[in-house]
Amino acid sequence: MKLKLFTFFLLSIIGIAHAENPGIISGRVTNKTTKQPVQYASIVIKDAGKVVSGIVADENGNFQIKNLELKKYTLEVEFIGYKKYVTSLELNSGKKNSSIEILLEEEATELQSVDIVKEHSIIEQKTDRKVINVGKDLLSAGATAAEIMNNIPSVSVDPQTNAVSLRGNSNVRVFVDGKPSTVDAAQLLQQIPSTSIKQIELITNPSAKYNPEGMSGIINIVLNKNAKIGFNGSVNSGVTFGETPKTNSSFDMNYRSGKVNMYANYGLTDGKRHNHGQVKTLEPNDENTQSFDFLNDNTSHLAKVGLDFYLNDTNTISVYTTQNINNNNGKSQVTVDYLIPVKPSIYQTVDSKYNNYTQTYNLDYKKKFKKEGHTLEFEGNYSNNKDSENSIYNDPKTNDIDNKRNNVLLNLDYVNPLTETIKLEAGLETRIENTKNNFLLNGGYNSNFDYERKIYSAYTTFSKQWKKWNAQAGARFEKYTADALFKKVNEADGNFNEDLFTIYPSGFLTYTQNDNNSFNFSVSKRVDRPSIGQVNPIRQWSTPLIDSEGNPELSPQFTNSVELNYTRKTKIGSITSGVFYRQINDEITRTLTQSVEDPEKQILSYSNLGDNNAYGVEVSGNLDFTKWYTANISFDAYKRKIKGYVEMDYVEVDVTTFNARMSNTFKANKNLRFQLTGMYRGEDIGLQFINKPTWRVDAGSSLTILKGSGTITARVSDVFNSMHSSFEATKPKLQSGEFHWESQTAYVGFNYRFGTGKNKAIQRKERDKNETQGSGGF
Repeated sequence: MKLKLFTFFLLSIIGIAHAENPGIISGRVTNKTTKQPVQYASIVIKDAGKVVSGIVADENGNFQIKNLELKKYTLEVEFIGYKKYVTSLELNSGKKNSSIEILLEEEATELQSVDIVKEHSIIEQKTDRKVINVGKDLLSAGATAAEIMNNIPSVSVDPQTNAVSLRGNSNVRVFVDGKPSTVDAAQLLQQIPSTSIKQIELITNPSAKYNPEGMSGIINIVLNKNAKIGFNGSVNSGVTFGETPKTNSSFDMNYRSGKVNMYANYGLTDGKRHNHGQVKTLEPNDENTQSFDFLNDNTSHLAKVGLDFYLNDTNTISVYTTQNINNNNGKSQVTVDYLIPVKPSIYQTVDSKYNNYTQTYNLDYKKKFKKEGHTLEFEGNYSNNKDSENSIYNDPKTNDIDNKRNNVLLNLDYVNPLTETIKLEAGLETRIENTKNNFLLNGGYNSNFDYERKIYSAYTTFSKQWKKWNAQAGARFEKYTADALFKKVNEADGNFNEDLFTIYPSGFLTYTQNDNNSFNFSVSKRVDRPSIGQVNPIRQWSTPLIDSEGNPELSPQFTNSVELNYTRKTKIGSITSGVFYRQINDEITRTLTQSVEDPEKQILSYSNLGDNNAYGVEVSGNLDFTKWYTANISFDAYKRKIKGYVEMDYVEVDVTTFNARMSNTFKANKNLRFQLTGMYRGEDIGLQFINKPTWRVDAGSSLTILKGSGTITARVSDVFNSMHSSFEATKPKLQSGEFHWESQTAYVGFNYRFGTGKNKAIQRKERDKNETQGSGGF
């Protein structure tokens, strides 16, 4: 700290002494071979061997040194991996400004390509997001994104369905590299290897720059970016042993040369997963037991290929395509045993085949202007999805369902730093989404559903920084239309139309008291628009006593959020605590109602069940207790009041939920570490269901080999086999149930990193900072 203060005062004195001097030396530092800029190279100006001034080149290799006397100087340029550059310059009355192009020559000895992963994860509280920098402790916590998510503060992933929730709410959007994913979130999290993840960002109160969808906010998964010069990549492979083995492998490759950067990623998951459960109906004179057994054999392929072309220092064009293929063969057995009244049992078997193919094509153009940070970016994204289901029941009957979706997104973002402390951001966006569903029953036409929605939006934000304060305010303006048509044999057509114009404001205020204390306050308005699965009235799945289907008359739910966070840095780490409040209108809730057509059946669907208030508190910390023992600890508690109608009865429920996590990492030596994690998820109450608490303990280890290029990971999940879900319900019937899955498993995996390039960071382009709005995704 003393050295930093001394350097600061020295440079300040030099600057003051030369404030009236007119001389300027500027230039650009580039790689002599590749002609690419050398970022953050050190430039020093000397006069007769004494340092006069110095500066560090920016991310484009540019530099400018002002207030120099008119005389002769020596200029020296240095950067790791390059030979030192020395030249002489002279400033005089006839040449007060000198501009020079500096070509650095690489050292003869190449540095080996090494990927540095932090020992343990670090949590940072930024202006509009909480950033978890993934370390080796999280990498050994799971093979996939779904598994390590459960060790992230405020995030929960249902191990049975892979449904994601943030702060106890499942209305959350999952982004990859700052873009909404076209792949279903539950499926996506199973396909991303944990070793491909660099950061996980929790954006609980997103600014107006982002789409306002998702009541609890956005979870942004930031993948590792390999932008070293030359050919670099990694190979990951692992096996999870449960009732049957399951594999998860990936390959990442990047080649950077001159003005072209090419990259490709491929992931493969394959294996069988077994689930079973039981639901008991305890209603008087309607007592029965439903037993479920599910076996799914799933194979998924996920590939992304892209190209960045740097036209020059200010213009970049990027294209990529994502191809996703998912095939699932499922077998289910459902038995219904009636107790009162006594009648024959029902036995149902279903053999199902699901096929899904999703493809995305993305084009991005970015223009950088002369002023630092002044940019214009256009992004166009097109994706289509085709999936089909063929289910054969023992009734006998067959169900054939075809779904087709097409999405178009056009996005324009503009950023202009008006002054050194004021920044303007603005943008336009168009989203057009079309969905067509067709249902065949026993080979004959039964029903079809067409759904189209269009969203036209514009946003603007202003940010201002002064002294210890940083503020941002903005608004997003959206025009939203939705049209739906449902046709079914022997029924009148069902039409649904919606036309809304909504303004979504947001604001942020950050106060940095000193290096150890910072406060962040934010407000925003968000929306949860019904998904296609929530509005599609075509049957999604069926058992002898339950049919699952959507509700085309669902309306969006709107949420107003207020949040305050405080971050404290200590000698052993940092602790972040926060409180939040949400006011929710027309909340969308899962409902279970009696079937009008068949009194013995229930319909599992969705409804807008009134307004809701929720507030909560969170505390998380990453602490280095000793050189060999570190821990990530988090606690959160949420309280909300739920109001609505169930079976025509008004219901009001007060809910308090508590969750806790603790991840302990023990470092045996430089290459070997062990990990012990535990999590507890408290009781959660809804209008119809009470979800019982659950907990689990995991143990893992990782060993670094091959001079840092390889890592072996081993893990046992749910050591005490305690993780399962159970519930109780009172409406529309008195019921209880529980479900089990392959929670207790053993995993072993290997990651190998290779490369021929220099270990010099070259940023692909500004949008890889994952702070822009866009589409596509992994």
